[in-house]
Amino acid sequence: MNRDSPGAHPRAGRRPGNPGTREAILAAARHLFADKGYDSASIRAVATRAEVDPALVHHYFGTKDKLFLACVSAPFDPADLMPKVLAAPRAELGDALVRAVLDIWDSPAGSAAAALLGSSLNNEWIARLLREFLTTQVLRPAIEHLGIDEQEAPARAALAATQLIGLAVIRHVLKLEPVASAPPDHLVAATGPTVQRYLTEDLPAAQLNGPGPTKAGSALPRAPRSISQGTT
Repeated sequence: MNRDSPGAHPRAGRRPGNPGTREAILAAARHLFADKGYDSASIRAVATRAEVDPALVHHYFGTKDKLFLACVSAPFDPADLMPKVLAAPRAELGDALVRAVLDIWDSPAGSAAAALLGSSLNNEWIARLLREFLTTQVLRPAIEHLGIDEQEAPARAALAATQLIGLAVIRHVLKLEPVASAPPDHLVAATGPTVQRYLTEDLPAAQLNGPGPTKAGSALPRAPRSISQGTT
């Protein structure tokens, strides 16, 4: 039997597979994703922190993307969502992003997303995970799809996020009318052009040349292969 398989005897000092192993892996992964960011947190690093064999991480979660989604209790899989968004014409990508966000938030899964978002407002650890999720799984594929200059990408993604997250907070956390009960088509028409402007149109230089990222996870590196290249 392969010593790295889930059924093999673990190496000295490693936790064997048991009912607590999955939670130990999740706890280790949440810490690393929040502290180091999505791209710097490897499966091996998670396994080391959880004191398990890396094969057990793959056994329970499959891929790094799936592990990350489990950590943030994501109400949807961006690998399913983003190809549909990116299929929109370039000039309509802002509308497509807003509509996709509204479809998720207005669905039965929206209550879990609202709880996560509400928690992030007063919990820095959750806020970091949510920031990583939005940046690496949703906005980064859109930025790369548009071929935006890498120096402009962080600012454009952050500005787009002000609309997407702001809309979610107003509609589902604060429930401020008339946005809380407005038809989705009205909100797409009202906010989609602003997201589009942030992503593709000319912006003042001051908005694109602000101070660089200072914390792990605040940059906008390459998109996950499962989204950008259609692989698993």
